[in-house]
Amino acid sequence: MEIRYFKEYSHSLGRDMEFKVYGSSGKPFLFIPCQAGRFFDFENFKMLDCWADWIEAGQATVYAVDTIDAETYANPWGDPRSRMELHERWIRHITEEMVPMIRHLSGERCGYDQRIVTFGASLGAMHAANLFFRRPDLFDGVLALSGLYDPGDFFPGYMDDLLYNNSPSIYLANMPWDHPYLSVYPQRSIQIVVGQGAWEDVLLDSTRRLDRVLREKGIPAQVDYWGYDVSHDWDWWFRQVRHYVPRFL
Repeated sequence: MEIRYFKEYSHSLGRDMEFKVYGSSGKPFLFIPCQAGRFFDFENFKMLDCWADWIEAGQATVYAVDTIDAETYANPWGDPRSRMELHERWIRHITEEMVPMIRHLSGERCGYDQRIVTFGASLGAMHAANLFFRRPDLFDGVLALSGLYDPGDFFPGYMDDLLYNNSPSIYLANMPWDHPYLSVYPQRSIQIVVGQGAWEDVLLDSTRRLDRVLREKGIPAQVDYWGYDVSHDWDWWFRQVRHYVPRFL
């Protein structure tokens, strides 16, 4: 398997950002790590093992990126507005810097019409879903496992325009019926998954709210609720990855 490491300066964030690329051809997937995670978690937590067959067969390439959650969502002592302003800069880093980079690297091997799928678990699922729902013109689909889609738990008692724009359950519910994205979503693949076991309770409630909003807006999505034995843990995410990734290939 070809594995490449990159460290590139982000003008959006004013710092170097690291990422790894696993594979050389096939569908590009953008992996976003769990809360305050790092790009190397994809490998260190053995998620790579789940993807190895697809990567080695040339069906998928995974781009594992960094978050700055420790300064934003996972920083309860920081000023909420400053945290969200920094998060918006990370959003721009992904959409304006990483997406062109992924298109370039994938295009060199597979042609420049490759469409990217966002993927993550836990807080990474929230980021993956938010990126997709905000920019379905850039992303071809989303696989979100055990996510929180209205992140009030990270900003209790606080709301502003930036937090609103990063809360899919809220902004989708209020999306005007003539918004052009409502005709784009049906052309994409949306897979939202959550368990009903240990440590999934808050995430389960949030997924149900998102599910309801998607149905009310007529946005076709596969929202699946796994069993009461399915906990918020990597072992279950491995099983879910094996089940759902083939739908994107």
